[in-house]
Amino acid sequence: MKMLGWLNFFVDTIFAMVLFWVFPFDFGYVWRLVVLYAFIQIMMGRYQDNILLIWEEIKKILISHFCFFIISILFFRITQIEELLYLVLITLLTAFFSLVFSRYSHIWFRPIFKKNVLIIGMGHTAEKLYGTITHNRFALMDVRGFINVNDSSLLPHVYQQERIVESDNIFPLDTIEEVIQKEKITTVIMAIPQLLSGDIEILMELLRDNVKEIKVLPRTENLVTFDSRIDDFDGLLMISTAKSEISLFSCFMKRVVDILGGFVGCLMLIPLYWIVRHKNHKEGDFGPVLFKQIRIGKDGKEFTIYKFRTMVMNAEQKLEELMEKDPAIREEYLTNKKLKNDPRITRAGKFLREKSLDEFPQFINVLKGEMTLIGPRPYLPREIEDMGDFYYTIIRMKPGLTGMWQTHGRSDVDFKSRLELDDYYFRNYSLWLDVTLFIRTVKTIIGGSDETAR
Repeated sequence: MKMLGWLNFFVDTIFAMVLFWVFPFDFGYVWRLVVLYAFIQIMMGRYQDNILLIWEEIKKILISHFCFFIISILFFRITQIEELLYLVLITLLTAFFSLVFSRYSHIWFRPIFKKNVLIIGMGHTAEKLYGTITHNRFALMDVRGFINVNDSSLLPHVYQQERIVESDNIFPLDTIEEVIQKEKITTVIMAIPQLLSGDIEILMELLRDNVKEIKVLPRTENLVTFDSRIDDFDGLLMISTAKSEISLFSCFMKRVVDILGGFVGCLMLIPLYWIVRHKNHKEGDFGPVLFKQIRIGKDGKEFTIYKFRTMVMNAEQKLEELMEKDPAIREEYLTNKKLKNDPRITRAGKFLREKSLDEFPQFINVLKGEMTLIGPRPYLPREIEDMGDFYYTIIRMKPGLTGMWQTHGRSDVDFKSRLELDDYYFRNYSLWLDVTLFIRTVKTIIGGSDETAR
């Protein structure tokens, strides 16, 4: 464990000890329960520094505290219902405290425990990595600069990487050792997926004695998912992966959640419908409140989707007129399948879209079983040709009311990136991924943006 891990360990253990003393447990049980609590937290890897996202920390906290509760019941004599209720309450309180303190300790003690990071690369991958680190304070990473490998004398192969990163701290590879010393770099991340294996070995040899940690963002070409496994095959490094299949249990649980969520959503839809209707009438818009459209569902079957109408009447016809008059609008729509500043959007519709409230009527589709709460974007039939091979992956799941692309960029994500995010969702699906996307969606609706850092 690192220093911050030890800090969290001692604070969590002391808090658990205080709770056990406050509640009327037998003295002999208190110490054994405290030791069991501390032991399980350590064994579950709670305090290691390899957790980079708050979602993974939440997952470990929930699992470790659940294990503590079950083992406490199995191995300690709980003779009274009051003791069981006390144990439930203590488990919930310690889990909540662990989450809150873990989150804020990463913020309060960031200047002390942060890692100074140097990114090798200045292209699209480096820019995406930098954005992720910037919005993720939990990882305790502070990017101090970038390395330009173009035309470097240290590498046998020549690279001509386009500069995408907007930073003044971009240094040539030949000066990397000086940069490491000057910026007190502890972690280097190679963010050039095109690097050849021979060049990676040279960089590894160069960095190994100068920094504590080296990370590599590999070129996987979608062959590796988070279900992949690294095997030691008699001295050979072997990555084992498999085609993603969603278990029957996951399908069942997903449908149960969809029914419950769809029912609650439809109840909330009733007052929202009348509010939107009243707002439209005040602006002189007496057209239909709901908008119906044909979309692609699971296995390619078409269905009718429901949304609040956010555009003027005859929007499709007006789009054709706009594209005919303005070539720039035509190019933008054909590329992204949408317009960034769409003149067809009404004033009420703009607010609904900003808060994602225009999607609310889709709870009807969720309740009918045509959609799910979390899933790929519901694409239009005319977009099938542009979807390419992604189409065959995406239609293996029901489209979702929200999903990866809504929580990872929303309107700033182009069409190809949306397809890649939906493909990623299918290949890496888990019930826990649904939980994180749901939480991020709620944060987006409430706060207007998604910031993993907080």
